[in-house]
Amino acid sequence: MTRSSTPVPPPPAAPPRGRRALAIAAAAAVALGAALAGPVAAQASPATGDPAVTRAALDPALVMGRGADVAFLEQEAEHALTNGEVIGPDRTAYTLPAEASGRSAVLLEPGEHVEFTLPAAANAITVRYSIPDAPDGGGIRSTLDVTVDGGGAQALELTSEYSWLYNQYPFTNDPNAQLLHPDWWITECACVPGEDYVVETPFRPMHFYDEQRMLLDATYPAGAVVRLTAPVGADAAWTVIDLLDSELVAPPLPQPDRSVSVTKFGADPTGVRDAAPAFRTAIRWAKRHGVDVFIPAGEFRVSEHLIVDDVAIRGAGNWHSIVFGEEVALKKTAADGSVHTGVGFYGKDAAEGGSTNVHLSDFSIRGDVRERIDTDQVNGIGGAMSDSTIERLHIEHTKVGLWFDGPMDGVVVRDNVIVDQIADGLNFHTGVTNSLAEGNFVRNTGDDGLAMWAQGDTNAGNAFVGNTVQSPSLANGIAIYGGEDITVEGNLVADPVREGSALHAGARFGAEPFTGTLAFTDNTTVRAGTYELNWNIGLGAIWFYALDRSIDQADVRVTGDHYLDSTYNAIMVVSDWPVKDQVSISGVHFADVRVDGTGTSVVSARVSGSASFDNVDARNVGAVGVNNCGSFNFPPTGSEFSLVDLGGNDSSGVNTTGPWMAPWALPNTITCDDRPPVVAPPAPSAW
Repeated sequence: MTRSSTPVPPPPAAPPRGRRALAIAAAAAVALGAALAGPVAAQASPATGDPAVTRAALDPALVMGRGADVAFLEQEAEHALTNGEVIGPDRTAYTLPAEASGRSAVLLEPGEHVEFTLPAAANAITVRYSIPDAPDGGGIRSTLDVTVDGGGAQALELTSEYSWLYNQYPFTNDPNAQLLHPDWWITECACVPGEDYVVETPFRPMHFYDEQRMLLDATYPAGAVVRLTAPVGADAAWTVIDLLDSELVAPPLPQPDRSVSVTKFGADPTGVRDAAPAFRTAIRWAKRHGVDVFIPAGEFRVSEHLIVDDVAIRGAGNWHSIVFGEEVALKKTAADGSVHTGVGFYGKDAAEGGSTNVHLSDFSIRGDVRERIDTDQVNGIGGAMSDSTIERLHIEHTKVGLWFDGPMDGVVVRDNVIVDQIADGLNFHTGVTNSLAEGNFVRNTGDDGLAMWAQGDTNAGNAFVGNTVQSPSLANGIAIYGGEDITVEGNLVADPVREGSALHAGARFGAEPFTGTLAFTDNTTVRAGTYELNWNIGLGAIWFYALDRSIDQADVRVTGDHYLDSTYNAIMVVSDWPVKDQVSISGVHFADVRVDGTGTSVVSARVSGSASFDNVDARNVGAVGVNNCGSFNFPPTGSEFSLVDLGGNDSSGVNTTGPWMAPWALPNTITCDDRPPVVAPPAPSAW
């Protein structure tokens, strides 16, 4: 997301200055030359070999009916058979376990392996992995040997060229770089560093993982054993395996009737020659003759934006039809600030009227974006597309998978796989209305997984429904920044790492106010409630943030959500210290919510206002149920934030301080503990 991330100091005063070095222990643990010396939180015992299928590293029964309905089955490496080392669980930012699905993974030295037992017939796998960076950044390449039932090995190509970012926003690929913003407050010293402070490098390593897909040499039955081996002599000194997805991929789709193939106009399916001119010609010809464009099986090199309007482009399936391209430096900066271009399908700019009736489906977009430059338009899908559909695409290694700049109306983004992005997975930005993102699977974004940002022109009537978002290395799983009549329903969000959480509503980044209804309904979050670096506090699995203005004009309804295994709080309402007496959050209603495990409280209030609670059940709560600081003025009349008990707010299991919503805490007893100790909750279980 193109926005400032300038930190603001938290309420407590910084400690006195003094000459000292800032030793970043977590960074050292994954530093390029030291990773094998002792991975963070390594376990001596091997994994168990349990072949169970998981969803977001959970028993699927715990998330039934929520999240995307995907074609693959997920298995976690830490449960597979291995002679390597299990690393984690650990939720500490800047560590390999923290960014792994389920916060654990398996580290292989050369010669070691991990084995997965296929739960169903499969002819394709996806491996999520990490390998070291190059000493001076930029990544390395290596391989992984893949065998099934002891057969011949296939080599899976690995790379760290698209991972390993460092430092402060907007980050760098250079592990040796000093602070990008030496005038910013940093948590590590609780200060604005001066010449008396030395930051060890690599500073704040992050975005460790990538994933690679492979079609196997045959279809193998359930019960077949897939072994992944880090080969002796590989370029990678170690390989971390996070998970394996297995899938039965259908043969390539045939060319539809009333369509024209890009190969008719000279597109090279081997990827050697530039196919962009052929694609442009095919798109013009198809539009003129009222037929679709077909991308057959093959790899097509396109290193530029293809402008699409009133046209359908269909592939043979996203495992078979691949459109890829290098990032290309522009000779002069574009009017929009871009200094690069790259592969992407773009609607016309909204200022030019945008595009309409665009339909893209069943192919893959593979970019080449290795650094975050917020002015660059190097997204998989971009521009404005009204009355359009984007379906069953696989998008990887672009800056943002899909970034729509409105005003525009009526786009449907459905059943796509969006992985390994430098920034957001999808963003409805500026005046996007009556649009839907449904059934999408998003993993390993470098910013919000799914976002709506009503900057300058409000968004209205949009919905995120039935999506899965896993392991955003920064920011939120799903974030809503302003807008009217917005719905977030039936989603599954897991493992956000820092400076964000699973579900977020923010009056920030210049967004228009929340109006009408804002509904969070039947969502499940797991291992959320992350650490906010700039404030040095834990967030809620769902958090409401008033910064630019109050959140008090909308009817905010949170109904049927499940917050599982939250690292800190389940629910947070918060403002920023400089505006704490100018903004408020009110009109928020929680009903039929389940909270299973919090490291700290069920509710943390750090703002003025009020919220109501009806049938909110909580168990395994690690601190006082309500941590009510209000606006930190501590008046004798009680906190500036009030909780309204509408009944049925029960507690069960073992809660540290008894019932989570105790009568003595109501309506506005000050129970403020600025940074309470964290009690790790037990694993979630059936309610």
